[in-house]
Amino acid sequence: MIKKRTAFLGAVVIIMLTSLVTLTLSNFVALELGNKVILPKKDYKYLMNLNKKFEKVLGLKNFIEENYYKPVNDVDFQDGIIKGLFEALGDPYSVYMTKSEFDSFKTHTKGTYGGIGVIVSPGDDGYITVVTPIEDTPGERAGILPGDKIVKVNDKEVTADKLDEAVSMMKGKPGTDVDLTIIRPKKKNPLTVTIKREEIRLKTVKSRVIDNEIGYLRISMFDEKTADDFKVHLKKLEDKNIKGLIIDLRNNPGGSLSECVEIADELLGKQVIVYTQDRAGNREYKRSDADKINYPFVILVNEGSASASEILTGAVKDSKAGEIIGTTTFGKGLVQMVKELPDGTGFKLTISQYFTPSGKYIHGTGIKPNIVVELPDELKEKPEISDKEDVQLQKALQVLRSKIK
Repeated sequence: MIKKRTAFLGAVVIIMLTSLVTLTLSNFVALELGNKVILPKKDYKYLMNLNKKFEKVLGLKNFIEENYYKPVNDVDFQDGIIKGLFEALGDPYSVYMTKSEFDSFKTHTKGTYGGIGVIVSPGDDGYITVVTPIEDTPGERAGILPGDKIVKVNDKEVTADKLDEAVSMMKGKPGTDVDLTIIRPKKKNPLTVTIKREEIRLKTVKSRVIDNEIGYLRISMFDEKTADDFKVHLKKLEDKNIKGLIIDLRNNPGGSLSECVEIADELLGKQVIVYTQDRAGNREYKRSDADKINYPFVILVNEGSASASEILTGAVKDSKAGEIIGTTTFGKGLVQMVKELPDGTGFKLTISQYFTPSGKYIHGTGIKPNIVVELPDELKEKPEISDKEDVQLQKALQVLRSKIK
C-alpha cells in the first residue's frame, strides 16, 4: 500500500515537472527561435494589418529621408506624425505638443511667462483670431483688439492649424521685440505692430468700490489661483458694506473649469452649474450648495468672453440669479482634457461638450445677454476708457441701483 502511494505521488511530481518544463519551453519558442520569432496566428495577423495600414507613412518617411534636398537627420518625424494624428480630427482645440510647447503651455496656465499677453484661438476662417488681450500687458497697450486676425509673426505667415507654433513665436525673452501683422475687421489694409515682450505676471482678479455702495470685481481669466483670489477680493468688498456687485467678464477667454465652478458656487444657491456630456452620452454634473451672496449682482460680457466665462454666465442666466449685460459671448462649448506624457510632451483632446443648466449648447452661438448694450466702435479701439464712457458699465450701475432701491 505504501509503495503504491509512493509510486502515485512520484508520478504526480513527474507530471507536474514535465508540464512546467513544457510550458516554459513553449513560451520561449513562442518568443524567439534563433534569428526568428514565432508568434500566435492572431498576433501575426494584427502585425500584418498594422503594417498594411501604415506602410504609406513609412514609405513616404523613407522617401523623404533619401530624396529631400538637404539632410533630415535633425527632423523629429515622430513628433510630426503624432501632430498629424490630432490635426486629422479637424478640431483646433485638440493638439499634440512637443516638450518645449508643453512646457510653454504649463507656464502660461500657471500665470507667468515671457510674451505679449494676447489670448488667441484658431478661427473657422483659418486665421489665428485674438480672443482678447490680457489687461495691462504689452498686447493691450499696443492696441490689439478682440477679433483681430494675426496673419504674420516676425514676417512669417501663420495660420490657425499651426496655432501652437505661432504662440511660441510670440513668446520670448522679456525686452525683445516681436512684429505682428494683423487684419482688423472694417480696416482695408493689414496693420503691422511692433510689441516689446515683458514678463507677463497675470493678476486675474481686481476689485474696487463704485459710489460707496457697489462692488466692481474684474476677472480677466480663470487660472489656478483665480477662485482663491476672487474670494479674497469679495471679502474685502463685503467688509466695505457693498449693496450690489458687478462681475466683469468682458474679454475673459476662460481657463480652468474647476476654478469657474468654485466661483459660481459663491454666487448661486443649490443648483446645477453646468453639465458635460461625452460621445457615449455619459453626463457629469457640477453643482453649487445652498450658500450664496445675499445682494443683487450683474455680469458684464462681450464677444471676448469665452469658455469658462460662458459657463458662469450661462448658469447665472438660466437660474435668473443675476442680470447679464453686454453683447453676445464668443461661443465655445467644448471641454478638453490635458495630459502630460512620460517624455515631457503632452496633448489637449476635446473629450466632451458642456451644457448650461437648462440644457443649452452654446458652441458657435454664444450667450445673448438679458440686456444687450453695444460699446461704440470708437471706444473698442481705445486702450482704456473711463467709467462714464463705458456704457455697458453704466447700464449695470443703473440696473443695480434700481434693485437696491
